[in-house]
This record gives sequence, structure tokens and C-alpha cells, in this order.
Amino acid sequence: QVQLVESGGGLVQAGGSLRLSCAASGRTFSDRAMGWFRQAPGKAREFVAAISRSGGYTDYLDSVKGRFTISRDNTNYTVYLQMNSLKPEDTAVYECAAAIDGFFYRDSLKYSYWGQGTQVTVSS
Repeated sequence: QVQLVESGGGLVQAGGSLRLSCAASGRTFSDRAMGWFRQAPGKAREFVAAISRSGGYTDYLDSVKGRFTISRDNTNYTVYLQMNSLKPEDTAVYECAAAIDGFFYRDSLKYSYWGQGTQVTVSS
């Protein structure tokens, strides 16, 4: 089993930056791809970024490419999401998730463990 705890959310002005962290417990962390998803009020959960178990492959939602960077530290069981040039439309609850295996996916059904989420609010 994997437990995930996100941190780093907050309120930031448009154009600002935040770095989200997701601390994992459980020995299978390094065997699993990791993903970040977000959900804005009244909207469906949305894929944001994913990273393979080794960290060698990444995938991003088109609207965050060039602004967000996902990375992981398998020694410290942590995955990060660096968010730059934030926009009001990035406002959402951000959740990290552990995939069913080492391949990254955009489909939330391929993720078996989820954190509680952290709020990101970008003011205009």
C-alpha cells in the first residue's frame, strides 16, 4: 500500500510560481509511475502531468507544457510539481497519485492510490 501526502499549495498572483510536493510511504513507490491531477469547482478531474518510475519519461497536459515540470526523488520517496507562470485557470485542488505500475497514464483509473489534495489559487 502507498500513502500520499501533498503540500505546497497556496494563494499566488498570476505569473507567480509554486512547488507542490507529494511525500509517499510504502516500498513500492519506486516501482510506480506517479501523476498529478487537478479538479476545479464544478469541473471533472483533469490530468496535469505524469512521470515514469525511473523519472526518464514525462507527459503533460498541453495547457501546462513549458510552465509545469514534474520530477521525482526515488531516494526520498517524493514527487514534485514545479508550477511557473501560473494563470487564474490553474486554480484547482491538485492531487498526486500512484499508478498501478511503472508506465505513466493520463487515465485516472490507472492510478490506485491518491493523496488528499492541496488547494492552489491563482488570483488575477
